[in-house]
Formats: sequence, structure tokens, C-alpha cells
Amino acid sequence: MIFTDMKKLILKFTKYGILLSVFSTALLFTGCVKEFDSVVDVRQMDFKVTYVGIVDSFTFIPGDSVIFIRLGLNNPAGINKITAEIYSQDNKRLQGSPVELFDDGNSSIGDFVKGDGVYSQKFPFSQFFPNGVYRIEYFSEDKYLNNYKVAVKSLNFNNGQSNIPPVVSNLQAPDTAFIGQQTTVIKLTLDVLDSNGQNDIESVFFNSFIPPNGNPSSGNPFIMYDDGSNGDDTAGDGKYSVLVQLPATGVTKGVYRWEFQARDRGKKLSNVIIHNIHIL
Repeated sequence: MIFTDMKKLILKFTKYGILLSVFSTALLFTGCVKEFDSVVDVRQMDFKVTYVGIVDSFTFIPGDSVIFIRLGLNNPAGINKITAEIYSQDNKRLQGSPVELFDDGNSSIGDFVKGDGVYSQKFPFSQFFPNGVYRIEYFSEDKYLNNYKVAVKSLNFNNGQSNIPPVVSNLQAPDTAFIGQQTTVIKLTLDVLDSNGQNDIESVFFNSFIPPNGNPSSGNPFIMYDDGSNGDDTAGDGKYSVLVQLPATGVTKGVYRWEFQARDRGKKLSNVIIHNIHIL
């Protein structure tokens, strides 16, 4: 009886074009968007993605820094707007707001035939963007202002510059620390510079080697931060920090060797700063 009533309820709502969200985990709606590099929104829409036009790789050349972004659709009559968002390898959006694509026949943005269902736009890449894989996400907005992610495509970018390793300097760390009756907190800071741009820095870290034999710590590497957290005062200023916590029990006393280093997105390592700290 319950099943029959539920069936009638579903039919009743379907008749009047109302989308049921109740029990959404138990009902399967078939989407009509095409998957490319990643899962996309599969809610019901009246069009299909037929084409995603973007080069697989791009090398910056002075005077030629523009890529053309294109999205092909069939039956785009109900679409109000097509936009794209470009993200770097560390998931940062390159532009302040979504880039709008057009199907107006404007060849200067890479659209050659008006009204053919292929939406286009150009986007400049900077030589200061770090090397790596960028992600382009495509969105459609319908006449009701509902926004759908309809495709995702990747682009491998080479900024055309020689990859120079980062440099670490100005380590701020104590020479001694005392185990107390409560947890002892040590703040470490390190300046990091990358000639290819600070966005080229992939990670900053240190490795700890335990007395008396100098065995590496099982927690290596310990990551340092420049995002305003974990003891970092100002995000994005090139000064990386971390708070090291020494519990009241369980810490081996003696002289520890800490080795500080940075790595860029081209996997090149910086110089190493070695610091000895005596835990008493």
C-alpha cells in the first residue's frame, strides 16, 4: 500500500514537471552532458556537450601568450550563458570572475561562425604562471539562472622560462628547548624565494634526525606553511612557518639535526639549511 501511494505521488509530481529531490539517493537521473577529464554535473538538461576545444599543452612565447577556449553544444536554445574557470595546479583560480564564452562570430576571440553552437573566448597566460597542469571547468547557465558544470579539461602549461631552484634562508629556530610538565611549543620560520615566482614553490619542509644515532624521524618530512596557519603570521609573504610540539613525555632527549629545504613544481630542490637543536 505504501509503495502504491509513493508511485502515485511520483507520477503526480512528474505530471506537473516538478523535480523530486526526496529520496534522491535512490532515484537515478540520466544526465545528458559529456564527460571529459572529470566527473561533471549530471542533472537533466536539454543539450549535450559535443566538443571541448583546448590544446593539451601550451608553451609561453613572448607575443603569443593566448589560448582559445571553446565549448561545442547541440540544442543550445535554452542557454543563457556559457562560462569557464581556469585553475592552477594548486587549485587557485587564475581570474577574478568566470570567463564568458560567446557564439557571436567574433574571430578575435576565436569564434568564427555565429550561432553554430560553438562558444569561444581567448585567455592570456602569463610567463609568471608556474609550470604545471591547469584545469579548465566549463559551466552553463539556463534561463532560470541555474548553473551547471558541464565539462572539465586539462592543459599542461610551460611558462618558457628556465626552471631555477628555490632558495631558503634566514632560518629562525632555537638552539635549545626544554621538556616541561606540559607540551612545549617551538616556532620555526624560514624565508623562501623562487626566481620563477612564489607560485612555483610546491612545498617547504624539514626532516628531523633523532639522537643518538641520527635515525630519520618517522614523521619526515614536516611541512611548513605560508598561508596564515600553523604559526604563520602573514599569508603569501614568502616566510614559511610551523609550530613544533614537544609533549611532556615520550621525547628522546639529545641533539637533533633538522634539515630545511624547499621544492618547486619542476621538482628542483633548494639549498639545504642544517640546524642542530638540543632537547633537554
